[in-house]
Amino acid sequence: MSEVKTRAERIALKVRRKQRLVRVALGEEKADVVLKNADYVNVFSGTIEHGDIAVANGLVVGMADHYDGLMEVDVSGKIVAPGFIDAHIHLESSLVSPTSFARAVLPHGTTTVITDPHEIANVCGMGGIDYMMAATENLPLDVHFMLPSCVPAMAFEENGATLTWRDINAYFDHPRVLGLAEMMNYPGVMMGDRATMEKIVVSQAHHKKIDGHAPGLSGKALNAYMSAGVYSDHECDTIDNALEKLRKGQFIMIRDGTAAQNLEALMPLLTEQYAHRCMFCTDDKHPYDLLHKGHIDYIVRKAISLGADPILTIKVASHYAARYFLLNNKGAIAPGYLADFVVLDNLHDVNVEMVFKRGKLVYDGHEVEIAAPDIDPDILAGVLDTFHLPDVTPEQLRIGVAPLIGLIDGQIVTEDLGHAEGIDDGICQMTVCERHHNTGHVASCYVRGYGIQRGAVATSIAHDSHNIIACGVSPEDIAFAVNELKKMHGGIIVVENGQVQARLPLELAGLFTDRPLPEVNEKLEHCKAAAWAQGVNRGIDPFMTLSFASLPVIPALRLTTKGVFNVNTLKFVE
Repeated sequence: MSEVKTRAERIALKVRRKQRLVRVALGEEKADVVLKNADYVNVFSGTIEHGDIAVANGLVVGMADHYDGLMEVDVSGKIVAPGFIDAHIHLESSLVSPTSFARAVLPHGTTTVITDPHEIANVCGMGGIDYMMAATENLPLDVHFMLPSCVPAMAFEENGATLTWRDINAYFDHPRVLGLAEMMNYPGVMMGDRATMEKIVVSQAHHKKIDGHAPGLSGKALNAYMSAGVYSDHECDTIDNALEKLRKGQFIMIRDGTAAQNLEALMPLLTEQYAHRCMFCTDDKHPYDLLHKGHIDYIVRKAISLGADPILTIKVASHYAARYFLLNNKGAIAPGYLADFVVLDNLHDVNVEMVFKRGKLVYDGHEVEIAAPDIDPDILAGVLDTFHLPDVTPEQLRIGVAPLIGLIDGQIVTEDLGHAEGIDDGICQMTVCERHHNTGHVASCYVRGYGIQRGAVATSIAHDSHNIIACGVSPEDIAFAVNELKKMHGGIIVVENGQVQARLPLELAGLFTDRPLPEVNEKLEHCKAAAWAQGVNRGIDPFMTLSFASLPVIPALRLTTKGVFNVNTLKFVE
């Protein structure tokens, strides 16, 4: 009886809320907030409409010539648009906690992000997912999740955890989980790999989305990939590949982030013919870009400057992403939709002046104050204690003849340059140390194109397994850098002659920190400057380049804890 009563009480409460919405919409009762004299983007008609926008209980209840509100904000001469949505991002790439990330992107009009926590999952497994969910609870930024599909990226990798369909199954019932994240293992899909197919089947059993990751895939191989149920792709870098995928039924996430910028190549998609199948994403966004360029607002400005229709571009940045993810109460300014607004100066410059989240003013030109969610101490402890490796000695790092990897400016693909014997002009040593299970596994090789001439650099951001990767000109400095990084519980470090020149501690899983974004950016830029001063090629980002050097899914050669792996032959190099 008490259970029935409780349910009846919940229904009665919802009925009273609905009744109030109706009264406010009819003008019989004051709204909580009214945006007066608004010129707003109507994503359904593709036009600019004029009127007052009334909000009650966090929802838009109406647009009309006149509404009265308990709080009224005059937005005369401004443009009001739906809040922006990032359709695919790894929050960890910002190097800051979700709270710090929210403080950074809300002033840029982003009100919703869809994140894939596969970086932290590769370190902490399910504990990493638990942390990200707890750390994003009740933020004034809606954070939805796509569950990691490929942990580890390759079966032989030594990462922190392996996630099977059983591990992720229970998470699909979480209200903020929207589906299965980028299915990077497209060869496994085409070969019918059982473990890969199990994750797809489980996601479909929960009626969830499955995002793709299939650079260059086309023809019958693309047919096979899509037949398995993969609905989208964010890896299109040519218009031909994007159009093939779109015409076969995939949704295209137009990516423009820090590591990859595909907007210019995909501009032909921003037309009435194709845009309804598109959305914007960043994939990754580093501190400098967040501070000095922006987030989705930067992509919107860039697209408009390249000739895209402003209203259509805003629809791609909001409405079409919401439709794809079935977020049916987001992405529009209309009765019944969440009151997520961004107030812009105009449709050309797209400068954000105010942001409303569920009808509350969360940004008006001043620094955003957000309280960090409370996180269970056991969950937090799991992401603070992720370095389990013995100290490294210079003797372990001395090598003779070894494979030589060639780096290419501006690209993350590498070249197979055969073998080398010893550090020489233009050739330095690269080392990877396993840091999750105390195996003591260490592997080294030579690399050309990195350029370092003194000391060493090291980082615990090393996709996707996130072991420690270092590069330097002497075993002594490399060992010192690795051991100092271990003491820091992760991050980025630059050393020379046994002295630390610059460091950025990243204590959360060795991937990010709870420090404010401006402080993190300042330390990161100091690390970059120190690395360049020690000879690192100025045509590359010293740490982003290293972070991809161990990812064994990108050609040609990659260094893992088990040695140099040839991605083209799928074999280790002797």
